[in-house]
Order: sequence, then structure tokens, then C-alpha cells
Amino acid sequence: MFAVPTALRKPLARLAALAGLVGLAACQPVPQATPGAATVSRGAVPVALLVPHGTANAQEAQLARDLENAARLAVSDLVGVTIDLRVYGTAGQPAQARQAALNAVADGAQIIIGPLHAESANAVAVAVAPRNINVLAFSNNSTIAGGNLFILGQTFRNTADRLAGFAASQGKSRMMAVYSENLAGRLGLEAITGAVQAQGGTLAGSVGYEFSQDGVVNAVPLIRQTAETNAADALFLTANTAGALPLFSQMLPEAGLGPDRVQYIGLARWDTPPQTLDLPGVQGSWFALPDPARSARFTERFRAANGNAPHPIAGLAYDGIAAVGALAKAGRGLARGDLTQSAGFQGVTGVFRLNPDGTNERGLAVATITDKRVQILSPAPQGFGGAGF
Repeated sequence: MFAVPTALRKPLARLAALAGLVGLAACQPVPQATPGAATVSRGAVPVALLVPHGTANAQEAQLARDLENAARLAVSDLVGVTIDLRVYGTAGQPAQARQAALNAVADGAQIIIGPLHAESANAVAVAVAPRNINVLAFSNNSTIAGGNLFILGQTFRNTADRLAGFAASQGKSRMMAVYSENLAGRLGLEAITGAVQAQGGTLAGSVGYEFSQDGVVNAVPLIRQTAETNAADALFLTANTAGALPLFSQMLPEAGLGPDRVQYIGLARWDTPPQTLDLPGVQGSWFALPDPARSARFTERFRAANGNAPHPIAGLAYDGIAAVGALAKAGRGLARGDLTQSAGFQGVTGVFRLNPDGTNERGLAVATITDKRVQILSPAPQGFGGAGF
């Protein structure tokens, strides 16, 4: 049993809150949209933006403002096309999101961007499917995607595919998964398993842990035993800094399974918050992140326009507007076939495209941490079909 420093206990106390962000179960299936739906009319394109204005949660209220401001920045950047952006508050509630969507369609909206939460997105998509309206939600929960509902958030599978592909290029073929025993962790395990298999690698075992401090501590011996028994050359962890990563980064090396013996790979970003870079156990690790140069430019422009740095997912609202604007400028419609064009779209954090199953692919960079600083090992691809996809 290893002592757990007081400094590492606070992040574990937030484990349940973290699980709630991703642990959004799918509701009823979303009906399929008619293939020829939502053609872009001449003149300004009416677009509805659904954000959680009216919520009692202060952090979510700030996120709502950032999403709206990012969308308005995107509208102002468009050349040769005009977007009639109409903003509707959802208060972060499915019932209000559903009504906001119906109001937006009655007002003439040809596409809906948002809402934030998976349950609300599902309710919105079901409500507007009979009108052949597509929805680009801010969620990253792939279990709700499909039909007329597309998700804009970076998915676990997208991240796992990028990292597994990079690992394979570096000679890593036996990757072991370490995941939390909750919805987020199980979805992460599914993504890792699929990505490793798609790259022709071997899943060298998997170890789940209870989403608690004791669960992490008790899992360490089993992780070491499984890794050694199965000759794992990489540990693919679903943990992040707000959860179990601080403990694992300390206790696994102490147990003799440090980054000098096995490659650590993170399904989450391990560069945020900044103090994560100080953890000894994450030095030399691999993780994926959006194109750093594009992300920095967006942050700078957003701060100049609004006086604050954008929320990490605010760029999704910009991307939704950018996709609609690109299609409108090209004389395309907003039907499924248009939204899922193989060339994708240029977003503020990199290239992305929407898949026919409602999920997405995003161009991601692979990074490591060296001397407590982020170093890019493989740059984000600038288009589809090349390295990184």
C-alpha cells in the first residue's frame, strides 16, 4: 500500500462530477432524416443556435456565452455568404431544449447547432426529424449519434484511433487498457479496443478500477501483474487529471511499472490543467490534442473580441457555423449527403468531417511531455487521406 499525498486527494474527490460530464446515456433512437432535406435558400441562411442560457449553473452559463460568442465570431468571418443566426436558450434541460428547437423550426431555421448535453440533443433531434432538420450537437457521446443527429465533440474513438495508429508506427503492438468502471470508462475501453484491433495490434489485457481513490489504489498491483503477464508494451489509460491520473502517475512507477518500462498513452489530454505537466509519471507519455497553432490563433482572436479565453469546447460552435457557411458558399444544401462530404471542413482547431453514422473525425496532433513541457511528436493532418487518418 502506498501513501497518497494530500495534494492528490482533491482531484479524486471530483471523480463523480467528471463522470457526469460524459455519462449521458442515450435515449430513444433518432429517426432518419430524409436525404433531400433542408436545401439552402437564397439570401441569408437561417441557423438556430441552442445553448444553455437560463441555467442556474454559473459555469454552464459562462459556457453558453462562450458558445454564442464563438458562433458570432464565425458568422463575422464568413465571406460570400450570410448567416441569419438566431439564439435560443435551453437552460440545460431536455424539455426546454425540445421546445426551443420547435420554436426555431417554426421561425424558419434550416439547421440546428447545439444543444450541449446528450439527453437534450436527443430530444431536439427527435422533435425536428419529421421536419427533415439536421442537428449538430456539441456532445461527444457517440451513443446518441445517428439519423438526423450529428455530434461535433471530439470522440473517444477518434482519439484512440489517432493514438493507436501512432503507437503502431512506433513499434508498439501490445497495448493494455486501464479504465474506470463507469460509463465514461467503459466507452473509453470500447474505443481503445476497437482502435487497437483496427491497427492490427493486440489488446494485452484490460483492468478496470472502481471510480474512487480506494479503487485506484487497489487496482495498481493488478495492473502491474497483467502488464507483465501479457508482455504489454504500452498502457492506454482513460484517466485524466480531474480523476485518477495524479494517483496512477505516482503509484504505477512506485510499483515498478513506470514509463521507463512501458509507454503511457492517455485517452484524455494530459496537458490540462497546466500543473499536470509537473507530474513525474506523465513525462514521456503520449496523448492527442487539436492542432495547437490553430487553437492558439482562435484563443487569441476570441480573447481580443470578448475579453476572456474561450471555454475548451467553445470552438465547436464556430465549427458548426463554418460548416454551414462552407456548404452555403459552395451552393450545397444541408442534407445528410452535404454535411458528410468526404473533404470535410476547416475548423478553428483543425480539419474535421461528419460521418454518415453521426460521429465525426478530427485532425489531431500527437504530443508528449518532456521536461514538463508539451512537445509535438506528430503534427495534426491538414486534410483527409494523408498521415494521421
